[in-house]
Amino acid sequence: MLNRKESPFIKDAVEFNLQLKPYQKYTLDNGVPVYAIDAGAQEVVQIELVFYAGNWFEEQKSVAAATNYLLKNGTSGKTAFEINEEFEYYGAYCNRSCFNETAVVSLSSLSKQLPAILPVVREMITDSVFSEAELDIYKQNSKQRIKVNLQKCDFVATRLIDAYLFGEQHPYGKYTNPEDLDALNSQLLKEFFKQYYLNGQCVIFVSGKLPADIEIQLNSAFGDLSLKPFNNQLSTIIQTPAAEKKYRIQNDAEGVQGAIRIARPFPTRHHPDFMKVMVLNTVFGGFFGSRLMSNIREDKGYTYGIHSYVQNHLHDSAWMISTEAGKEVCEATIEEIYKEMKLLREGLVEEDELMLVRNYLIGTILGDLDGPFQIMGRWKNLKLNNLDGDYFYRSIETIKTISAEELRELAKKYLNREDFYEIVVI
Repeated sequence: MLNRKESPFIKDAVEFNLQLKPYQKYTLDNGVPVYAIDAGAQEVVQIELVFYAGNWFEEQKSVAAATNYLLKNGTSGKTAFEINEEFEYYGAYCNRSCFNETAVVSLSSLSKQLPAILPVVREMITDSVFSEAELDIYKQNSKQRIKVNLQKCDFVATRLIDAYLFGEQHPYGKYTNPEDLDALNSQLLKEFFKQYYLNGQCVIFVSGKLPADIEIQLNSAFGDLSLKPFNNQLSTIIQTPAAEKKYRIQNDAEGVQGAIRIARPFPTRHHPDFMKVMVLNTVFGGFFGSRLMSNIREDKGYTYGIHSYVQNHLHDSAWMISTEAGKEVCEATIEEIYKEMKLLREGLVEEDELMLVRNYLIGTILGDLDGPFQIMGRWKNLKLNNLDGDYFYRSIETIKTISAEELRELAKKYLNREDFYEIVVI
């Protein structure tokens, strides 16, 4: 019998022994690897086909995103309406997403409906026609969306800070303008589709309550295609960062709020400092109890929210601070950000604060392991970054053992004002 007169025992998250459920791996007839997590109580499954087909590979702006989006907008045998109707009939959902390096076709479905749904996904990635009519609609909608977004200071700031950091011609720094969309045509999309989807590199992640014959089903749907296995190799593209590091831009003369972005180049997950910096970043601005939030939101009241994070790129990366504040306090906000950097360089994080951050990070990971889709999300991130399970456990160990002295040395190395680009868009 539960004794409600006694308070429950509280256990720090750092005391938990986290385990990452291992995947099963098999290979389709064409060499495409499949990573599978069979778990969960509900008869649902999620399949993600990840292609090396992001904007890293396009020779003309917006080709990768347009190709990925229009995969669902018509084949030689089905219209866009018929494709969507078929997914809806079986209670399934198919989404497309295009990123800097990769492009994804994802399917969420009842496990029992896979035999009916997988042929539709196969048709999308082998027989999309990219009609000019569908492309015209896509261009019109995208241009309207850009027109609206360009009135927003946060949208403009996000575009420009990446361009300053990496260069406007770098895949991470280039951004789409209306004239780029006007230059698109069906033939460009068909050529990109042929090279990076029909004959491209692919890896498949599948998770959920998997049918006993899931390997057979996937091999039947995709094993005979002319796809190649993912090789986790990207061609090197040189960064050409802007010469200046400080920018002030007026986007709306009547605007009352400014968007602030402060960022510096930063190594990827393969750098020995990366895992330790994740702890430092959390102290600095990585969660609601961070120093930036406590100072700039709670104490000064300059902003509703401020966050810092390391961008999730495969090749190059950046450490970013992002917020919006009243235009009359934007400069004061920036000074407070650098003040917090200085405090981390010169002082030690107290044990109570460090324990709070440790518990937050471990608790976040614990939540991320709640269910097969979340577990597979962890594995997908590792595999796409060419990492293994040891990286997960080393991350846990780093969170539990990193010292205040190590954090101060990292702050001295990475949190220096002269290394950061900054932009305010009002």
